[in-house]
Amino acid sequence: MLMSGNHAAGEAAIRAGCKCYFGYPITPQNELTEYMAANMPNVKGGVFIQAESEIAAVNMVLGAALTGVRAMTSSSSPGISLKQEGISYLAGCELPAVIINVVRGGPGLGNIAPSQSDYFQATRGGGHGDYRTIVLAPSSVQELVDLTMDAFELADEYRNPVLVLGDGLLGQMMEPVEFKSKTHKKPPPRDWVLDGAKGRKSRFNRSLILDPDLMEEHNWKLARKYQLIERKEIRYETYKLKDAKLAIVAFGVAARVARGAIKRVRENGLKVGLIRPITLWPFPYQFIRNSANNIEDFIAFEFNTGQMVEDVRLALEAKAEVYLYARPGGVIPTPIELSRVITRRYYEKFGGTKAA
Repeated sequence: MLMSGNHAAGEAAIRAGCKCYFGYPITPQNELTEYMAANMPNVKGGVFIQAESEIAAVNMVLGAALTGVRAMTSSSSPGISLKQEGISYLAGCELPAVIINVVRGGPGLGNIAPSQSDYFQATRGGGHGDYRTIVLAPSSVQELVDLTMDAFELADEYRNPVLVLGDGLLGQMMEPVEFKSKTHKKPPPRDWVLDGAKGRKSRFNRSLILDPDLMEEHNWKLARKYQLIERKEIRYETYKLKDAKLAIVAFGVAARVARGAIKRVRENGLKVGLIRPITLWPFPYQFIRNSANNIEDFIAFEFNTGQMVEDVRLALEAKAEVYLYARPGGVIPTPIELSRVITRRYYEKFGGTKAA
């Protein structure tokens, strides 16, 4: 099918078994909410509610998740900021949920142009307390479909909120997509679900733990879960990396621009490759660190003022230099523009005669 990213994400969620969607309008993700409004009533047991606010929407997700159904919300940057307290509650209560952020320019109200300026918010746990969300970064509409479906599986497996981090360009662009038949994993035992105490002992779920010793115990329990996720769920992709002397590190749509630029500079004999993190958390620290055994220079390329670059530097532990090329505010550079940046950096680092 030829679909926009926003519509495709909605269809993927429905096919993944989403039963409850709660949202509030904001550009550039409105088409996702529109799609769910039109299609969730056709899902058996499906519920769509346009909440009175972003805060209400994420707390409706929390309530639905407590009953054991697959629940989801979506928004764009300022709206996701309003949801952060609820996301912290979801993590604290160990509840599965999917949140999609179609990122726009910021800070503040910003604009409705595509951006990657929510990286820190997404990967550091934008709310309060010691918690993490799994963060998936698609670079095409097809991958947005696949990762949205995966997000529900991961949320169930780890009882944790999962964030799909796209941007305005990915949400609005139209590309052909294929909805593959997917066998849902059987979720782990759901002895936490609040579905009515019918002849069993009643249950409760809370993140309010007033005893400091018990709160510490809960925090370490969550930390052990996050360590397991770090061991099992890291995803990344490489492109022309085997013989590269310089590597571009980019995620999402920025990685597509980077691939185009790499094709151009390769035609001039420059040995340049790409590392694309697909999970922004957990981040592929070890792979990037190991890459520095053969690669001497790195360029972090982002649609912001430089956020992922900090994780690239942490990964490398000063084993190689990292240069930042960034365009914030919704500006999308072309592959030609980036190829000039790469070429200049390459010859500054490795010498030789610069190609015209």
